[in-house]
Amino acid sequence: MPDGAIRLTDLAHGGGCGCKLAPSVLSQILAKMPAATSFPNLLVGTETADDAAVYKINDRQAVVATTDFFMPIVDDPYEFGRIAATNALSDIYAMGGSPIMALAIVGMPVGKLPVEQVQQILRGGAAVCAAAGIPVAGGHSIDSPEPIYGLAAIGIVDPARVLRNSTARVGDRLILAKRLGIGILSAALKKGLLDSAAYAEMIAQTTQLNTVGAELPPLPGVHAVTDVTGFGLLGHTLEMCRGASLGVRIDMADLPFIPASVKLSESGIGTGAATRNWASYGNEVDLPAGLPEWRRNLLCDPQTSGGLLIACGEKTVPAVLELLTNRGFVHSKVIGEVAAGAPRVRVE
Repeated sequence: MPDGAIRLTDLAHGGGCGCKLAPSVLSQILAKMPAATSFPNLLVGTETADDAAVYKINDRQAVVATTDFFMPIVDDPYEFGRIAATNALSDIYAMGGSPIMALAIVGMPVGKLPVEQVQQILRGGAAVCAAAGIPVAGGHSIDSPEPIYGLAAIGIVDPARVLRNSTARVGDRLILAKRLGIGILSAALKKGLLDSAAYAEMIAQTTQLNTVGAELPPLPGVHAVTDVTGFGLLGHTLEMCRGASLGVRIDMADLPFIPASVKLSESGIGTGAATRNWASYGNEVDLPAGLPEWRRNLLCDPQTSGGLLIACGEKTVPAVLELLTNRGFVHSKVIGEVAAGAPRVRVE
């Protein structure tokens, strides 16, 4: 950062997807939302807490629409813009779609943050959209107490090939495309405890576009997809469970963590969001007896611009892993399987 630049994280009470409302709070708020059953072309709405809405236009095309924005997770304004844009576009890819354009969502503390830093935020977001092959075609801005940036993203998908979070099948293997631990790294950064190597890992992972999601629909045996963000691995896996009315078993030893996040968590670094996440859904999770709290926090850690979580048949696993590796997701791993039973997650 240039000398004299304001630390963005000093202007925000939270950062990244850790800003999301706790799952239990969100459920209460949405409890009385009317069902959109009178719109037959709405293929995906709010019913299964999926990543984006999908509206069928004709037999070959459906619109995918989403919005995502948050407060700074890093101090560098350009990188903040890149991370926020990458995270927003992920919801399009998680539905098997391809983005076609985006609108910027901007809330900035006028008078506190120099115009030049705001310009850098927007430039970072535009750079990611350019890498995705889409324009930032407009947007909306407000004067807000804390800096906020994100996108409303629009994409397209074949309505016969929409990837939902609710269609996993018994026997499916679960594949996670990115490592876990971003929330813990962001907490360490805010405390001045993150070294340069871990910071570089944080930036590299949170700005890696999940474009591979648009390549998953043609693969036979890919049944369900979501991305792991603010509710942590356990929270988004539970959404899969509830949608399919099935259980999931996760192998703790197979989970890919960013090495620095494990050490930091063991030393007591963590996020309030992880605690809120566990309080929201802990009664639906079975953990190994005696699992220390710091390890549990890794499972609930809010991920910003996290990896795709893919449920696919056992015979499809090699093809999915090969595709992910070829697209740069070198830490992708099989982490568990879908099983018959009540919608719960069992960690072994």
